[in-house]
Amino acid sequence: MEAVLAHLRGAIERGTYAIGDKLPSEAELCRTLEVSRPVLRESLRALQTMGLTVSKTGKGTFVVANTVEDPTFGDYAASDLLEVRRHIEIPVAGYAARRRTPENLDHLAHLLDRMEQETDTTAWVAMDSLFHLAVAEAAQNPVFRRVIEEIRDALARQSAFLNELGGRREQSNREHRAIVEALLDGSEHDAVEAMAHHLDRVETTLTDIVRNPRRTDTPMEGGPEA
Repeated sequence: MEAVLAHLRGAIERGTYAIGDKLPSEAELCRTLEVSRPVLRESLRALQTMGLTVSKTGKGTFVVANTVEDPTFGDYAASDLLEVRRHIEIPVAGYAARRRTPENLDHLAHLLDRMEQETDTTAWVAMDSLFHLAVAEAAQNPVFRRVIEEIRDALARQSAFLNELGGRREQSNREHRAIVEALLDGSEHDAVEAMAHHLDRVETTLTDIVRNPRRTDTPMEGGPEA
């Protein structure tokens, strides 16, 4: 999928597909790039998340920009999402370290164990958003939980995007483990630092994807099979 996305993104950024152009049909792109329809559709969704295209039901996919500015995850731009997460989730981690119950810790430890053993990206992404919700629950303030619930879909979309294009899963597991260990220790300072580090890495990976595309200057030959 990453190779297909890089190819299509490069074609848009070079002007092969100009703003206003309609991309070839899914069937045509599958034949040309020699990939399955599910792989192509994931790539097309990523292009839309990046803000390069829009999909119009019954009409196709159209180019609306030739540079990536600020990806959108569900209803929220990535920059807005990260800004809010820093103001909410970092202090929430500190509160959670002070207020967490044995039940909270058991739930987080069990969830983290499942995430570390999970090999299916879709299942892992679902648990990723549950993990952040569980940290908010451990803070014992229903308002925090409600805020994370509101952005939960966006968190899942962002997680899927970063894992598909940035290989974040194993690194994210390590970062989550550091958060849980800080909560187990009851260390507010360590919990805040661990969550801040986690969000820093999210931002770095997202920035790398947006600013450093793997350009493909020639047509793909024998794209990834699926």
